[in-house]
Amino acid sequence: MTNKIIIEIKQRESFAGGHHFDQAGAYERLRGCAHFAVSPDAGPQAGILDLDLAPRNEDGLVEFFADFLILKPVEPARGNGRLFYDCGNRGNMRSLQFFNDAPANNDPSTLEDAGNGFLFRRGYTLLWSAWQGGILPGRERVVLKLPVATNKGEPINGTVLQEFSVDERGSYMMPLSGRSDAHSYPTTSLNTRNATLSRRRYPYSEREEIDPDAWQFARIEGGTRLDDQSKKIGIVPSSTHLLLQDGFEPGWIYELIYTAKDPLVLGLGYVALRDLVSFLRYDQEDSAGRPNPIGGMEKAYAWGRSQTGRFLRDFVYHGFNADKKGRRVFDGVMPHVSGAGLVKMNRRFANIFSPSGGAYQHRFCYGDLFPFSYAETTDHLTGASDAILKRPSTDPLVIHTHTSTEYWQRRGSLVHTDTRGRDLKQPENVRIYHWTSSQHSANPRLVSPKQSADVVNLINNVYTSPFFRAMLDAMDVWASDGLAPPDSSYPTIEAGTLVSFAEWATQFPNIQGQMLPEGPLDLPLMDFGPKAAEGVLSSLPPVIVDREGYMILVPSVDEDGNECDGVKVPMATAPLGTYTGWNILKRGNGHGAISWLTKGSYIPFPDTPDEQRATRDPRKSVLERYGSSAAYVRSVRDAAERLVTKRFMIEEDVDRVVARASNWGRPRTDVRLSADDSCDRRENNV
Repeated sequence: MTNKIIIEIKQRESFAGGHHFDQAGAYERLRGCAHFAVSPDAGPQAGILDLDLAPRNEDGLVEFFADFLILKPVEPARGNGRLFYDCGNRGNMRSLQFFNDAPANNDPSTLEDAGNGFLFRRGYTLLWSAWQGGILPGRERVVLKLPVATNKGEPINGTVLQEFSVDERGSYMMPLSGRSDAHSYPTTSLNTRNATLSRRRYPYSEREEIDPDAWQFARIEGGTRLDDQSKKIGIVPSSTHLLLQDGFEPGWIYELIYTAKDPLVLGLGYVALRDLVSFLRYDQEDSAGRPNPIGGMEKAYAWGRSQTGRFLRDFVYHGFNADKKGRRVFDGVMPHVSGAGLVKMNRRFANIFSPSGGAYQHRFCYGDLFPFSYAETTDHLTGASDAILKRPSTDPLVIHTHTSTEYWQRRGSLVHTDTRGRDLKQPENVRIYHWTSSQHSANPRLVSPKQSADVVNLINNVYTSPFFRAMLDAMDVWASDGLAPPDSSYPTIEAGTLVSFAEWATQFPNIQGQMLPEGPLDLPLMDFGPKAAEGVLSSLPPVIVDREGYMILVPSVDEDGNECDGVKVPMATAPLGTYTGWNILKRGNGHGAISWLTKGSYIPFPDTPDEQRATRDPRKSVLERYGSSAAYVRSVRDAAERLVTKRFMIEEDVDRVVARASNWGRPRTDVRLSADDSCDRRENNV
């Protein structure tokens, strides 16, 4: 039996009020659902866990459904013949936000939603579709509806571990998934003595078990106030919620281990992406004889950020970049801030929403597992040899980009070193770029520095979106014309710019009162049970087999604490502070540990020499560096023009970054000088 796909268009309307985007003209938007039916016994689905245990239709096929959104030129001939796939993060659309500097929006329809119009002016057909099972509907997220596996109609049970943590007091109830937008696997028993709830201060701290009578499998139902009394609530038994009677305490990691039932066949997410993109690229009509809504594409590129970057690496690693006829699905993939991880979603009871590891929460998740690199290498702890790229006939071109955060919190050095921490040469079809001194998530909109209540420093907001646009242009000419992008640029041991934490600690400036991290996120060798390789985890939490594990290295820094090697955006080339991929949690919130991925640090330079002396800051002041706001702007322009020459920026972004640099880069900076402040003016006033 062959795989079937039927495309249902539920909504078709004009995009951005019919605005014409240069040569590409007007765009339209199509919202719909892709209906899949696949044979569990066919080769293209080989290895999908529990597919043979899923219900079948009258034709013996397993059915599932994926939401999608397409933004396409009204006149296809005016487009560039390229499909750009936005690999939605937990069901959310991200490409317009990062490539077009547009507002975050899962239902783009207006000209404002098009941002600066980059992707549309280039003529791309944009696709955003569901690949991740377990997403609950809401806020226009795309949803993948998957079958539940059973043992001949009887429920399948298994062990599930879920972590919970809060930043503030007042939380008493959590979905078992840990997130309100994620599917929770129901417990097989409401008796808390059949499960274990514990808490600990830090990832390696001893677990403190919570008395079974102090919590329930239950949910709270709220009500209104009555007769001047407090708000009425009801407590209802629930197989998908955890209720802690005294509430969750900030600064603790809570861990629930319970027996769940009804696993989703999550591996079908790979098939949903593969078959939809293959159909849109190559086929004229679907299984019901309906025409291809975009009429075919010459090239296809995929971009994923964070979780979805890990998914794209996983997608390629497991061979899904070859469609059912052996054709290449994506010509190029662009994983961003994935670190060295994979998603590993082809397993029973996986919670794909959970990160694959953080310095504080979710440290021992099943996700960052060998292989880490695109190049073949040997795991010195297990003896296994493997690579993410190992199918030359269908492997895509790869542009892998990451920030400082990935070295500190996502084991990023393993992307380009072997497991002992030695430089590893990458394949010719791979480029790796480290965006120095930037962090995991950088809002492309003009925003002021923020300080979250749980961290010590202002949050890093280095502006990196020009790199996204340049990288896509580089990918397109690489795939279309064979013109390779610039050479990879990242810290290496050979250059002395990839170092141990101990060496890094001797380099970072001694800024008064500044706490430093205890080190980057480690990666011990973990044992998740004898059937873990088959997708069934039984040892939870995992057994730490080798605590030292894999060698994790970090980029070296200069006298300001900014990273040395990689590609620097103008804001980092002409810095107004120290920018890091880490921040430190405050007392009461995991004190001293590295904070969450999206909270790197911005530590402003002193504004003036007087401030530098008063604070005993070893870093030169802003005025000493640049002399005046006008000189700072010139430094930014020079940096931008050099990046254009090297193909890391496109020409149109020069004016954008220069405009952002006016008045000392405000509002993105915390410089307190006035626009006309200069060294000369201050010296004359002495």
